[in-house]
Amino acid sequence: DLKKVPGNIPPDIVKLDLSNNKIRQLRAKEFEDVSELKILNLNSNGISYIDPAAFSGLNNLEELDLSNNSLQNFEYGVLEDLYFLKILWLRENPWRCDYNIHYLFYWLKHHYNVHYNGLECKMPEEYKGWSVGKYVRSYYEECPKDKLPMYPETFDLDKDDEEWERHKEQTVQTVKKHGVIVTVIG
Repeated sequence: DLKKVPGNIPPDIVKLDLSNNKIRQLRAKEFEDVSELKILNLNSNGISYIDPAAFSGLNNLEELDLSNNSLQNFEYGVLEDLYFLKILWLRENPWRCDYNIHYLFYWLKHHYNVHYNGLECKMPEEYKGWSVGKYVRSYYEECPKDKLPMYPETFDLDKDDEEWERHKEQTVQTVKKHGVIVTVIG
């Protein structure tokens, strides 16, 4: 029945299970003294808010379970210190598909080595059941095609996330020359 993250966590702990408690929010620097932490389970707490600096100092975290909470989106910066994150559990949260969900979606797209699940729109009603990726792509459908130079052809397609990734991989070529990586899109 913990209502907040305890302050007396041993600094050398590598796995911390705080699941099935009553932690409703994560405050700034909540875990700064447990920098060796690799696995953090916050499943089933009713968390509705995470301060952008809550995970500050968790530079070694590899797995984070935020499933079965009350999260609707992440504020910009929440995931920025999680350099070595490999697994992010997001299922069973009431994700709100509006502009505020874009940070989470683009962070995951730019950190392609992070495996995640459960990113499905629950609100508003017109997007309920959609994957967040499909929602974000639909956000740009109204843009004039000449204003979308980066991926114009992809906004015409209604694909699930796996097909989207395959399509993206086919259109991106990476060339390494003299220690510089050049990405060509198109």
